[in-house]
Amino acid sequence: MLELGTASAYICRMSWFPKPVGPRAAIADLRAFMRHRSREQFIGAALAILVTAIIIIEFLVDSRINTAPPEQIVYADSWKADRTDAEIIAQQKLDQAKKDKAAKEKQRQFQKLEKQLGM
Repeated sequence: MLELGTASAYICRMSWFPKPVGPRAAIADLRAFMRHRSREQFIGAALAILVTAIIIIEFLVDSRINTAPPEQIVYADSWKADRTDAEIIAQQKLDQAKKDKAAKEKQRQFQKLEKQLGM
């Protein structure tokens, strides 16, 4: 932590920095700086800025590609409000049998592919 006497000396040493004056003065300062540079230095600076801009733009574009999940259609069944528990259980068994059959078919297809690829 800075002591009071050290803090004032610290602030005085930093006081030679110019105060922020705005974008116009900054652009004018940049122009004055660039007038005293050679053509090669100007080309090198332009290429460095261009490469940096390309990389930043690439990151911005890439962050927006394939980020949203695809749309999914969800079907909802309409049931009678006065169904019995037995009807519900019977329908659940039918639905489970369909899921099991689909899973076995998918497994069979993968096994067929595995044999074709010689795995």
